[in-house]
Amino acid sequence: MAKKLYVGGLPYKTTNDELKAHFSAAGEVSSATIIMDKMTNRSKGFGFVEFDNDTDADNAISMFNGKDFEGRNLTVNEARPMEPRR
Repeated sequence: MAKKLYVGGLPYKTTNDELKAHFSAAGEVSSATIIMDKMTNRSKGFGFVEFDNDTDADNAISMFNGKDFEGRNLTVNEARPMEPRR
């Protein structure tokens, strides 16, 4: 089963491809997406990385959570389902 990770603290200039390449060190990444602001079309500084293999996802959490990425410390944990907006 696929596991989706939340990645926070990303530099605003990070691209989807750079995020995927960085997390590929932990295993096979099925998708990597930076969340963009709809009004400004700029990065919001966080994104999601999805792994097909749960072991690879767990490795990514231990490898990258709290670690430096291009001058910023990343927050990496298992993504929670999006809560409904009011």
